[in-house]
Amino acid sequence: MFALAVHRRIGYIRLGKPGQREAASAPAVLSASKLTESAIRRKRYATAAAQSAEAERQWRWVAEVFGHRRLLNDLRSGLLHLVLFYGFIVLQFGAADLIWKGLAGAPLPLPAYGTFTAIQEVTVSLILLAVIYGAWRRYIERLDRLKRGWKPAIVLWFIGVLMATVLLTQAFDQLRDTVGGSVDSGTKQLAAGVVYSAHEPVSSAIAMALSQAGASPAFAEWGYELFWWLHSLVLLAFLVYVPQSKHFHIFAAPVNLWLRRRTPPGKLEPIDLEDENAESYGVGAIEQFTQKQLIDLYACVECGRCTNVCPASNTGKLLSPMHLIVKLRDHLTERGAAITSKSPWVPDLRAMTGTESGGAHMMGGTIPVWIQNEGAGREVSIEPTMAAQGQAWACHADSALHEVQLIGDVMTESELWSCTTCRSCEEQCPVGNEHVDKIIDMRRYLVLMEGRLPGEGQRALQNIDRQGNPWGLPRTERAGWLAAFASAHAENAPLLTMADAVKNGEQPELLLWAGTMGSYDERSRRILFALVRLLQHAGVSFAVLGNEERNSGDTARRMGNELLFQTLCRDNIATLKKYNVRRIVTICPHTYNAFKNEYADFAAGASFTVEHHTTLLDELVTEGRLKPLHRVKERVVYHDSCYLGRYNGIYDAPRQLLQAIPGVQLLEMERSRRNGMCCGAGGGLMWMEERSGMRVNEARTSQALAVKPTVIGSACPYCLTMMEDGVKQLEADVHVRARDVAELLAESVLGSRAAIQ
Repeated sequence: MFALAVHRRIGYIRLGKPGQREAASAPAVLSASKLTESAIRRKRYATAAAQSAEAERQWRWVAEVFGHRRLLNDLRSGLLHLVLFYGFIVLQFGAADLIWKGLAGAPLPLPAYGTFTAIQEVTVSLILLAVIYGAWRRYIERLDRLKRGWKPAIVLWFIGVLMATVLLTQAFDQLRDTVGGSVDSGTKQLAAGVVYSAHEPVSSAIAMALSQAGASPAFAEWGYELFWWLHSLVLLAFLVYVPQSKHFHIFAAPVNLWLRRRTPPGKLEPIDLEDENAESYGVGAIEQFTQKQLIDLYACVECGRCTNVCPASNTGKLLSPMHLIVKLRDHLTERGAAITSKSPWVPDLRAMTGTESGGAHMMGGTIPVWIQNEGAGREVSIEPTMAAQGQAWACHADSALHEVQLIGDVMTESELWSCTTCRSCEEQCPVGNEHVDKIIDMRRYLVLMEGRLPGEGQRALQNIDRQGNPWGLPRTERAGWLAAFASAHAENAPLLTMADAVKNGEQPELLLWAGTMGSYDERSRRILFALVRLLQHAGVSFAVLGNEERNSGDTARRMGNELLFQTLCRDNIATLKKYNVRRIVTICPHTYNAFKNEYADFAAGASFTVEHHTTLLDELVTEGRLKPLHRVKERVVYHDSCYLGRYNGIYDAPRQLLQAIPGVQLLEMERSRRNGMCCGAGGGLMWMEERSGMRVNEARTSQALAVKPTVIGSACPYCLTMMEDGVKQLEADVHVRARDVAELLAESVLGSRAAIQ
């Protein structure tokens, strides 16, 4: 039955598309006669780097599966799971011994058998304590992220009864052997006819109590038979139940972690828009996901860690990453059963008794959402989202499965457009689930196949398509910031464009990519101006593109318009190739991520590196080309950009810059670095309104204000805008300002606050 349940779920997974193998790109193999010495060295270096990356991936898999690296982020839950994980591995040997003893009448012939039984009993006791503590956390402490109900309870009962029957079987075994038993060096006589053994401390204590209560030999024999059979039946029942519940993660999670993407975190797979055989783009049905994405669904353990850190869930939106996976899993199971004509339930009691009914799981009824009341508190909480999902997701007997739509009935559009693509859920998931790419795939289907997205998002994409910016400002004004800089800083050298550099026969070492925010947004321009002045002060040779620059396409891609992204991407790559650009710096983490991780799929023949302005400035400060000498007396709490941090691992450079500024006191929020909370602007939400719950930027700003800063520091124009709005909404702008790291550094290096305003 276990094998059948597993086999059928594997069959459901195989309904998905094979998907692309996410292997690290290997260097091309060339004949030695065609390789120069330097090319051979580069090839060897690339091969060594690939081997090192593969070894690191394998060690990470070991650390996460056997070391519980991510599980231990929550120490109490991690230790509890560690006891259960290794406890069950140890108890497999004890179960074999118990069953063999019942069948053969003698224990397994193991060396140091007394030590073996002692380890078994200690392990059983620890697991029992872990079960009790797990029940306490779920039903008494009532953690918001944990589901409650009969399904979680039945697993606790299974494990608890298994452990109790082990001890009781052993106790009754000792009780029936009491008469005529001998006392060895590891035991001592506690009562007439009863032997207490240090090798079986718990079961022998139970046996002693039963003996003192006057248990008869017949009762001892009857008790042993009862609990031996009960343990065996519960063990086999649990074995069959495991693959039909969330505990299938025992088998799916290690596979899922091994098959995890080897490309950069969060990198989206491109769509082949020129495939003439493609019937649709994106994902509009569960079987259109890849098989790896479907393994995710059965790997989920429903621990709720993803939902616990999700900015949408924390601010009362309907989206819950855990429920995203669970709902897709339920839908896959039902669709898989219908397509393959193989029931997921083994044994299928409903079919056997003739009580099987139709219907399907879907979102239904009036879905409650939390609306922030005027003057109400601003504490974040996932409880409203958990309650709303619990009420809305149910099996509807009057619904035909073939009529259930993936987008609309399983995942509502409200949920899909609440995701900020921050990847906090993926960072916390202990089984390697990837939530964001599934949401983007469904957005792609909505946008490319049905043309459905919120009105503000539609306008933003149309403006990007027509004018190259979300506001719809004239395309010809993209270079307007150059004149604004010249007017504000007449004492500085005029900026050079790449076109002028080519005319002059020059090749600047660096291209400064202004980005859409830096080009058009007045506040973001001040970040760009500060960076320009610092680069000029450091003597860095650089140029800009001016009106030849285009939108990076990140917003379009995250909102699902892959066609617009690829168009912008190819235009930008053509421009970079035209000027033979080798090195780029940008103030926008979203542009940085797109260039660094996603343009490579379309950059045949182009080779360039991209830097974020904080890493470049940190390098210049380290080299002594920039010297922060002037005191900037501020208490700065730094907010981590998701696309700089979780997507690209840059946490230290901005902080090192702030620590290098005399007078700056660097503060940290409760949620920072990998555990940082999104500002609410990612995934295209910068251009859309939040219609339910608290605003994400207000929640994040509240966390920053809790440490009483004078400045909220950031390294992203999106984050800066959201933090400034949050400060104003919370009426804290009299005492607190939002500023970019580059602005603070410029103030310290150049010594004039007024000059950089």
